[in-house]
Amino acid sequence: MAAPSISLGLLSDFAVSPKPSSALHLRVRCSFENLKGQRVAVVGLGASGRAAAKLALSRGASVVAIDKNEQLVPLEGDPQFSEYTDLKTILGYCDSKQLANTDRVVVSPGVPLWEYGLSSFLHSGKLVMSELDFAAEMLPQDMKIIAVIGTNGKSTVTSFSGQVAIILNLTSDHLERHKTMKNYAEIKCRLFSHMKHTKLAVLPVDNCNVARVGGYPGIKMDFKTKVTTFSFPTTGFVAHLQLGDLKALGAHNESNAAVAAFSVLGLDVGIDCEFIESTVGILSILPHRMQVVCTDADGITWVDDSKATNIESTLTGLKGFKEQKAVVLLGGLAKALNEQDTSGFEQLIDVLKHHKGVVTFGSSGAMIQKTLCDGGLRIPCVRAMNLEEAVHIAKSMATYG
Repeated sequence: MAAPSISLGLLSDFAVSPKPSSALHLRVRCSFENLKGQRVAVVGLGASGRAAAKLALSRGASVVAIDKNEQLVPLEGDPQFSEYTDLKTILGYCDSKQLANTDRVVVSPGVPLWEYGLSSFLHSGKLVMSELDFAAEMLPQDMKIIAVIGTNGKSTVTSFSGQVAIILNLTSDHLERHKTMKNYAEIKCRLFSHMKHTKLAVLPVDNCNVARVGGYPGIKMDFKTKVTTFSFPTTGFVAHLQLGDLKALGAHNESNAAVAAFSVLGLDVGIDCEFIESTVGILSILPHRMQVVCTDADGITWVDDSKATNIESTLTGLKGFKEQKAVVLLGGLAKALNEQDTSGFEQLIDVLKHHKGVVTFGSSGAMIQKTLCDGGLRIPCVRAMNLEEAVHIAKSMATYG
């Protein structure tokens, strides 16, 4: 029987922890004046937006930094920008004329294109780009790059060209900006339009919006034996990888490791499957991503998956428990996640019915409980007033085995 095709999850679930003596440091040398005389607008001043502003300033550009949040600290007041003088921060309302007088506009992925007149600038031919596009322009042309995007991955890109390009997943978490899943998928798939020659692309086979741009998947995995098979039909390349030493919890993390390995093979830098197998044992989960916190005196294992902030990632985490039964804590502040304008928690019912119980909490706790119970969930579903009470209830419900 053929091994089942996998669905791709979060590649960023993994971190390699090398010995301090073997740490690798890469420094890119390029001109520090390649933007001299240019005026750059940076729209959206989160961590990546601030990094884009600093990059532009370090390359000799003058920068106007824009964000509608009036509570932010202007960049001029940030010690990291103290050495730069050709800088102006605009918080709150911003007239589109401020952007019209710039040479290029760098936009955060969280800023809708209908704000600040951005869509009109796109049609006029002005250089409007993502933060990642902007950063990529500063890299040497011959540098090999793995480009990873997805709802739970990195920013939307429009001209970034990677040696290996991966769309991990697409969920309805950003429809407030993209309106429809079809439009969202088309924007993400622009990543492939700049790939040339024999570069490698990987897509999630179970997403109809993106799978149609590619052929059949090149990664198959037997979850019982933890053996992954890679095949690249156009070149005849076939390889097998043993993931038995992987310490990560969850079938989706095994899938992620397979995708990561395939990406490295696609770079064609002389790394083979045997070398990758030797490093599998040092992969470790980043905090709050199916992270085993402890196993208590009663033999109950506590797992932190609080990074799962949308329905799809929560569903993937729950499926990762395989035959283990868990008491599941669900809570926080929910938002409309899908095109039907529902919370989406009803999608969890089928997988939850195999577990021991559910405890809801937070401002959306009552809504989550009602959605699950009205949808036919038959295991205990209890509402707690806060996270602390939810933990106490979960402990009383959990049993060993």
